[in-house]
Amino acid sequence: MTTNAEHESALQEAERELTSAASAQDVRRIWGKHLNTLGHRTLGRLLLGRSADKLLARRAERSERD
Repeated sequence: MTTNAEHESALQEAERELTSAASAQDVRRIWGKHLNTLGHRTLGRLLLGRSADKLLARRAERSERD
């Protein structure tokens, strides 16, 4: 299990990398690099254009409810 700081760092890094990806091969490389930390669902949301800030806010909101 990753800490919040590790998750936030990986999320922001993945967002930067996916934004600059120029090919499908780049996306596959980035996906494999961040899969264990972020998971398919989060990576998919980044790939479809949701910002890391929104994903982090949603994660914080869910953790407050629990």
